[in-house]
Amino acid sequence: MVGKNNKQNDYLTMKLAGKQNIWLHTKDIPGSHVVIRSDAPSEATLNEAALLAAYFSKAQQSSAVPVDYTEIKHVHKPNGAKPGYVIYDHQKTVAVTPNRAIVEQLKENDQAHTH
Repeated sequence: MVGKNNKQNDYLTMKLAGKQNIWLHTKDIPGSHVVIRSDAPSEATLNEAALLAAYFSKAQQSSAVPVDYTEIKHVHKPNGAKPGYVIYDHQKTVAVTPNRAIVEQLKENDQAHTH
């Protein structure tokens, strides 16, 4: 699941996701929150989610974009913070290069599963 704006990011991360789900976001770069609705995703799923996080960020045109990931239980919203702003810890980092063709393929696969 991918948040497309601050309010969607807030809802996705703080309300919709389970505590054991995996949360991803580009490291120190503005972008979408991405959540994997699994507590033990495969390496392929983790890489696809990281690719989505990088693609839907300010680093879309970059290569080797660092994407942090951690369990939702390690993601916190400070009191009074604006929508979509969080702090997190216990993260690991993976580097991915955004690829529009792969993102389009993931969208098609998702639409095929939801219809």
